[in-house]
Amino acid sequence: MSKQHALAADDGLPELSTVWLRVFLEVARHGSFTVAARTLGWTQSAVSRQISSLETALGGGPLFDRLPRGVRLTEAGRVLVPHAEAAAAALHGVRRELAALREAVGGRLRFGAFATADAALVPQTLAAFRARHPHVHVTREEGLTPALLDRLTAGHLDLAVVSTTGRAPLETYTLHHLLDESLYVAVPADHPATGHQGPVELGEFADADWISGSPRPEGTLLDAALRQGFRPRVAHVVGEWTAKQGYVAAGLGVTLVPALAAGSVRPDVALLRVLDAGAPARAVYAAAVRGRSLPPAAAAFLDALREAAAAIP
Repeated sequence: MSKQHALAADDGLPELSTVWLRVFLEVARHGSFTVAARTLGWTQSAVSRQISSLETALGGGPLFDRLPRGVRLTEAGRVLVPHAEAAAAALHGVRRELAALREAVGGRLRFGAFATADAALVPQTLAAFRARHPHVHVTREEGLTPALLDRLTAGHLDLAVVSTTGRAPLETYTLHHLLDESLYVAVPADHPATGHQGPVELGEFADADWISGSPRPEGTLLDAALRQGFRPRVAHVVGEWTAKQGYVAAGLGVTLVPALAAGSVRPDVALLRVLDAGAPARAVYAAAVRGRSLPPAAAAFLDALREAAAAIP
């Protein structure tokens, strides 16, 4: 179908050009080819050709009686008027909605994020985004990076805040780098290591009991320990972040805290920064499906993510 055709053939009816209908309504409104041509910025002959084409498409009968001065709608023309007006109104509505999407005035945004991004990065981004685009309908999901990428691929999310933790196949996505995170070892506030000056080697805690969200370190923050040459002993499997802090405060072990969550640590827990061995512990990205257009609202949200990430120490 050509770009001009908006009304598809149905039950034997021809396809009608939106240009024909626009010209038809102008002529019907003014009762004159000459005035309609002046309004449209066309020549009178061009208007006449459009009306003739419309009449031919509808079976050849006249839509206007040609009078010595101006024109008058025939019965067929009067029948066509409400349908042409409805088509013009529908097209105007489409243009208005598309303009709103382009400007992120309306529409929807579906995004996901891993848990610790919700501590500061996501709330700050959402606050800025809602202030700028209050009429965009936002839905959020929380999950681990691999699950978020699956949701992204399936088309259930427009954008996902993910990290390099979990060894997910990030190379198959378009990645927008947000920040690099360092890690901290969380210990009880009275732990002897709190007197340590500067970053600590993760290997100093090789013999400690560890608190983790998984019994296996692979695919978690404890991957950093494996890279340092030791396999941490996971004494307690605790999924919820605030509960992990409770275990640490009680002296039941230590845990790793990413920089994004460092600002929400309780006062009876101390954080020791882990020495970055040549590279940050993990990178944080906004991921989109490669080759898939980013909706305008998602592009605006990405801008807000970058601003919020730049403001996080």
